[in-house]
Amino acid sequence: MTQELYNDVIKVMTSRRSVRQFLDAPVDRKLIWEALKAASWAPSGLNNQPWRFAVLRDPDLKDRLARLTRYAATFRGAPVLVGVFLDKESSYDYVKDCQAVGACIQNFLLALASLGLGAVWLGEILKNKEEVLRVLDLPDRLELMAVVAVGHPAHHNQSSHRRPVEELVILER
Repeated sequence: MTQELYNDVIKVMTSRRSVRQFLDAPVDRKLIWEALKAASWAPSGLNNQPWRFAVLRDPDLKDRLARLTRYAATFRGAPVLVGVFLDKESSYDYVKDCQAVGACIQNFLLALASLGLGAVWLGEILKNKEEVLRVLDLPDRLELMAVVAVGHPAHHNQSSHRRPVEELVILER
């Protein structure tokens, strides 16, 4: 890759890591909202923007959600949890809308990383998505797609690797 192509967006993409341990420090509301604005710029079919967010700081709610997942320590340790939902009333094609929500979550993660925050996309709780709706007192038209745990990283020693692109491209004509 040439240096000209290696821009700030690619740097954030390749340096972002899933963060599961956080400092016991509050996260500025403005930073969360800035990242949510960036998330909302994800592409969606017909520009229907089917994503909805629940921003949770309340320790009792976080604890109740933690009981619904094997990642309880991450849920309890994160200063902020953001539930990301598909609004089925805004949906026109389920698969496309799930993909759009995924793009929204990726935008959110990249924005958080660019703001110096750590986050992890948690999906294991989806096995209890109906109970999440009950705990948060949200309507059935919303379907939980993920919970993103957000905070100031406790450390920066996360590592990752990727397969070479040559292993991933299945066709090039």
